[in-house]
Amino acid sequence: MSDMAERATGRRVFVDKRSPAAYQAFVQAAEQVRATAAEAGLDRGLVELVNVRVSQLNGCAFCLNLHTRAALRGGETTQRLGVLPAWRDTELFTPRERAVLALAEATTHPADAAAQEAAYAAARRELTEDEISAAIWVAITINAFNRVSILSKHPVRAAAPRQ
Repeated sequence: MSDMAERATGRRVFVDKRSPAAYQAFVQAAEQVRATAAEAGLDRGLVELVNVRVSQLNGCAFCLNLHTRAALRGGETTQRLGVLPAWRDTELFTPRERAVLALAEATTHPADAAAQEAAYAAARRELTEDEISAAIWVAITINAFNRVSILSKHPVRAAAPRQ
């Protein structure tokens, strides 16, 4: 389909496909953030919780699908994923996880100054400076990927049935 025909039908531009060099640079930055998180002591399961929670806040179906599956493969439970939007109202998350989730939410909604201050105070009690920095970088990264997928309208396809 030509660019003119795509514009006429209203189909979104997949910005990752349209600008592959920019997207690849972004993927490389995300890989560095993942390594930084691991070096700081944030395990992959906690990183995936952040990815899912931020994607919930942003309403990114593509990233929710991708990171929910990754969290489950990494050993996360369906119970914790199911109550993740209400993590403050359950005892299923550790103080450390709660601090990281609060930072992720504050990073996603930076205009809420009171929530940002409360999140930072909790983070200071539970996390090292390296962990705080890494948690913020993880949230920044998934926020950016959410925007790529939302603005591109990346589709979510049904998973193949299990045999």
